[in-house]
Amino acid sequence: MTDTNTAGARTAPLAGLRVLDLATLFAGPLAATMLGDFGAEVVKIEHPSKPDPSRGHGPSKDGVGLWWKLLGRNKRAITLDLSKPGGRATLLRLAATADVIIENFRPGTLEKWDLGWEELSAANPRLVLTRVTGFGQFGPYAHRPGFGTLAEAMSGFASITGEPDAPPTLPPFGLADSIAALATSYAVMTALAARDRTGEGQVVDMAIIEPILTVLGPQPLWYDQLGYVQERTGNRSANNAPRNTYRTADGTWVAVSTSAQSVAERVMRLVGRPDLIDEPWFATGAERAAHTDVLDAAVGTWIAARTRADVLAAFEKAEAAVAPIQDVRDVLTDPQYLALDSVTTVDDPELGPIRMQNVLFRLSATPGAIRWAGRPHGADTEAVLTELGLTPSDLTALRTEGAL
Repeated sequence: MTDTNTAGARTAPLAGLRVLDLATLFAGPLAATMLGDFGAEVVKIEHPSKPDPSRGHGPSKDGVGLWWKLLGRNKRAITLDLSKPGGRATLLRLAATADVIIENFRPGTLEKWDLGWEELSAANPRLVLTRVTGFGQFGPYAHRPGFGTLAEAMSGFASITGEPDAPPTLPPFGLADSIAALATSYAVMTALAARDRTGEGQVVDMAIIEPILTVLGPQPLWYDQLGYVQERTGNRSANNAPRNTYRTADGTWVAVSTSAQSVAERVMRLVGRPDLIDEPWFATGAERAAHTDVLDAAVGTWIAARTRADVLAAFEKAEAAVAPIQDVRDVLTDPQYLALDSVTTVDDPELGPIRMQNVLFRLSATPGAIRWAGRPHGADTEAVLTELGLTPSDLTALRTEGAL
């Protein structure tokens, strides 16, 4: 880890905040990860025989799930069966010491175990209970199983993604879950700020279908006021042009954006078509978008005659916006990512040095830190519960009950 990360461990802005992560898979656990990255003590609570499924998602090495190393970083891992009386009692004791609980059970599950808001807030009136579900805590879909894929479909994302004559396209990664995780960490900090004023905790109700709807922009407003429904346009935009991906002479790809009028003009001068700038329709992004074919032909032909390196150098010299289409191999050697330490190295007891995305942003005075990667299932159970005040005989009783 870098010196910046080491400094973060000493001056973490969320030090002293305790988070219980009861959630599985991605949205809830990733929100907890983000809080842990900036110093919160995160205790990951998993079922003794059914660990977080993310431990088995994607490739593994030597039987160790690699996705978990990222998602489980900065978390202490314990096991607890909340449906057992001993597990319930232990969670209430943990809740009394915590600031935040993040869970993603279907609505009514915690209540079935007598661990709903009434019981948790009685154990700790300052607690923030964060409930992350596909559809929220109420409404006709509340009790349906919900995943990010459903949010990507329902929100309108898939309907505008893909080529015009092709099927709607879903992202090949957890987009809606990740957006919901960002929103959840923001919601938690907002609730904690309110607690600082009132002294009381509250419930956060996060529906995964909502944050992705927010980032899709003004589509509801457009439809409400104009009856306008955005359609699939592939890589093209209805708001500006040229905006597309273009193949270079050496068989690679670059992306060009001209959201600013001045950049659009620079691009056309660069590709040898300054005459198009004088066209009346070139004056606005929407009008340029209506003439995408001619603009794409000009830009695409110019790029197709040059290597990617030459294209990037020429665009940079012209102060026009361009980026290479990169896969993960390119990302790991990209000089800008290297300068930012966006992908950093973490020493892991199981796998040795491993590389993963660094903390989400940089703070000049109190930076975050990756203190450790995801821990084995239940690795910290005895330590955490002993710190809670449980005796060896208490732990034995919980194991006998099947609660650990």
